[in-house]
Amino acid sequence: MPRAARRLLHLVLFCPLSKGLQSRLPAIKVKYLLLAWLGVLVASWVVYMQYASYSELCRGHVCHVVICDHYRRGIISGSSCKALCDQRTLTLQHCMSTSSTRQVYGGLWKEGPVVIKCGIEDPGKMDGAPDSVLRQEMTLFDKPTRGTSMDEFKEMLHSFFKANLGEQASLSTLGDRVIILADVNQDGKVSLAEAKSIWALLQINEFLLMVALQEKEHAPRLLGFCGDLYVTEHVGHSSLYRLEVPLYLQPLVPEALSSSLNHWLAPAWPRRARITIGLLEFVEVFHGSYGSFLICDASPRHVGYNANFDCKMADLRNVASEAVVRGYLRGRRCETNADCTFARDCTATCDRLVKQCNTEVVQPNLAKVCVLLQDFLLFGAPADLRGDLEKQLRTCVTLSGLASQMEVHHSLVLNNLKTLLWKKISNTQYS
Repeated sequence: MPRAARRLLHLVLFCPLSKGLQSRLPAIKVKYLLLAWLGVLVASWVVYMQYASYSELCRGHVCHVVICDHYRRGIISGSSCKALCDQRTLTLQHCMSTSSTRQVYGGLWKEGPVVIKCGIEDPGKMDGAPDSVLRQEMTLFDKPTRGTSMDEFKEMLHSFFKANLGEQASLSTLGDRVIILADVNQDGKVSLAEAKSIWALLQINEFLLMVALQEKEHAPRLLGFCGDLYVTEHVGHSSLYRLEVPLYLQPLVPEALSSSLNHWLAPAWPRRARITIGLLEFVEVFHGSYGSFLICDASPRHVGYNANFDCKMADLRNVASEAVVRGYLRGRRCETNADCTFARDCTATCDRLVKQCNTEVVQPNLAKVCVLLQDFLLFGAPADLRGDLEKQLRTCVTLSGLASQMEVHHSLVLNNLKTLLWKKISNTQYS
């Protein structure tokens, strides 16, 4: 390396620490230079972390290869397979994954935005062989087996729904709905590939809930599927708040700062009131013809809204049927209430005498939603409404999941909240 180039490199790398530079420049300029270098280092670290997380979390190409390989071999079927694998009109564009085993991509289909979801094996558990993902997928599509009759398949579906949704009079109706969905070519029959695909999809909690709640306007619409990959409508805003700080930056960003920024970026209060009414209506449908469902992670990241500010649940993974939660808690050994927690916050009490969990969840859906609304709805609320709103939300947050309270008291609190908000925004452009 020429001497002049070495000298230039030395100045670039070590000028903030150079005594000669400090003697020539005022101290204030040296401080600015140090701050600039610190900014460069932080920015470089952020770029590196972003790249590292992207390469680890975003593996949509693996999903595409595996699904299309199975489709071409006749193992799976689906209403989106041709568009994904043959016509290439269904495309995975930008990565939205938060887990390496659950791929979520924004994409385009039929000239409209969609969300594409599929699951793949944990890269840490794969043996490194090129076909390790394919082997894992083969075990996923091992049911039903060849020779299974339509009556046997319907019985499989009924037993599955009973185990996951509880005993309901309408399970046969849900089974018929799934059969129609599986019949991609609409010939009145379900092929083995169609049956394998729909069975694999039903093992995904979110897909099962979308099928059960597909007539509800606040649940995302199912647009298509191929194997265990499925396509849903795009929700314009996939979170209540627009600013989401990445996990690796959260230690550096004070919670008060991110909260203030989210308040500043949030929609106007009347629009937040409209979103809130939709969210409360969605809580109501969780006690329907296919059983009761529990929100086990009431996070603003899972509640979204569209361009008309209508509430849309962007993520149903953390909603579980009451039957599944009770089955998990029944007979479970415990020392404290924390031992009786399903997912993040579906918590029951621990009977310390027998050291077993009770099966009744303490905090109902409405109370969890109201905890969320205390931050989302109260800031910027009209002065003449704020006092009543705070009172109703405090009452709502203290609701319990005891059977004696569930019906009348919960309905009264929910209706009071909706009425309070509708009175304020009715006969306006926001209604």
